[in-house]
Amino acid sequence: MAANFWKSSHAQQWIFDKTEIWRQRAEDMKVFNEEEYNKLNIFWANFITAVATEGAHSQANVGCKLRQQVIATAITYFKRFYLRQSFRDMCPYLVASTSLFLACKVEEHTPLSVSSFLKNTAIVLPKRWGWTFDTTSTKNGVVYDSEFILVEILDCCLVVYGVTRPMVELLNDLNGKCNLKEFDQVEAQCTKVANDTLRCDVGLMFAPHCIGLSAIIVGLELMGRMDEDVEKWLVELDTDFDKVSECTDLIYKMYTLWKSFDEKEEVKKLLAKLPKPNSPLPPPQQQQH
Repeated sequence: MAANFWKSSHAQQWIFDKTEIWRQRAEDMKVFNEEEYNKLNIFWANFITAVATEGAHSQANVGCKLRQQVIATAITYFKRFYLRQSFRDMCPYLVASTSLFLACKVEEHTPLSVSSFLKNTAIVLPKRWGWTFDTTSTKNGVVYDSEFILVEILDCCLVVYGVTRPMVELLNDLNGKCNLKEFDQVEAQCTKVANDTLRCDVGLMFAPHCIGLSAIIVGLELMGRMDEDVEKWLVELDTDFDKVSECTDLIYKMYTLWKSFDEKEEVKKLLAKLPKPNSPLPPPQQQQH
């Protein structure tokens, strides 16, 4: 891992401005508008999280609940992949499963079987979203092949700098100077916001410390805990507050969008618009009632 974030492949190859992000998604933007794609961003992050957590309780994966760091890395792989490829190029459920599989390796998590995440997909989709996923024709070789494809598309840039560590360091510095009341609750709220940022594009646009600081600001504002001491601490920080402000705004927009739509119903309609993928894995099927 690069000792300095700014010298890493994460910083040098995988940070973009908003215009470049949407330009790279041009093929999918023929199918979806920006708001629809942002809704899918929320869904895919929720889906990958559910596969990694709820699916862990299945009989095949008892005791293998994934750490948040693994989930965050997997979601980042997924988003990076679909910057360079369209949904037509490979089934997103397959890419999601492969991203989790690869993230477990990179983050040195307990190894899971090759097909486990696809099996978890078949468990989670009916439970959470009401449609089924047929994995009967899926062979282990499909997942192995998709791993090589994923690594190639990512240019072997597998090290992802997370948001949590810089956020905790900043929060501890703030607490040391301002002696925050109910610090555990503040930390929990800010951590939740940091995890929620995986549901929008800030991870493709800003450095982890910028996202971490934005998560602290949003977390404190949601708790009604922004005061003069916190504002003074912010002023003393050596950082680009134009970027922090932009990042904070995008987080709030994500929350507004997330609350404004029925994920189960609207995502079903959006996924129905997806072009048939070129990968051998079959598309999802609506659950019969």
